[in-house]
Amino acid sequence: MLKRTVIGLFAVSATLVGGFVVPNAMADDVEPAAVTITYDDSQAPEYVDAITQAIQIWNDSVNNVEITHVQPGQQAEVSFESFDGWPQAELGPIMPGGHGTIWYGKEAVDQGYDLIRIAAHEFGHSLGLPDMKPGPCESLMSGSTGGVDCKNATPNADEIAQVEDNYAGGAAAKNQQQHHVVIGWLDD
Repeated sequence: MLKRTVIGLFAVSATLVGGFVVPNAMADDVEPAAVTITYDDSQAPEYVDAITQAIQIWNDSVNNVEITHVQPGQQAEVSFESFDGWPQAELGPIMPGGHGTIWYGKEAVDQGYDLIRIAAHEFGHSLGLPDMKPGPCESLMSGSTGGVDCKNATPNADEIAQVEDNYAGGAAAKNQQQHHVVIGWLDD
């Protein structure tokens, strides 16, 4: 009788989480794992260092998404490509299994804009952030309106909060959506 009572209490006070039974006292503390999306910089070899630093800035700034370099033989969710025009990207949020492209525009580089800021700004589009123009240098998503002398490649609190919201609850909580290209650096 005691054995059935203990089993019954456990069944009543447990929740199924990720295929495992977790007592409810613990289930409330379980947060969804960060969404992992991959990137490929092989088509923008001259900007690999700037891209790597920009990805590190994003990983240091947000918790709900983790950005990793694609493993050999795998398809990346976000691909960087060198491009002769202005930097641009497909607007996300890109989710696992999806795909978006960032065109790392040489025109902005030639005009003297900061390489890391360009990469971080364009990746912000992949994470679902629109342009915020005109805007000050403190806003990563202000892009070129921050000015050629602007070196800020770190998202501000509002930008971080939006990305956290975009990826809250894990990838299963979000629907895939149609992406459109944002010419993310050109002054309007």
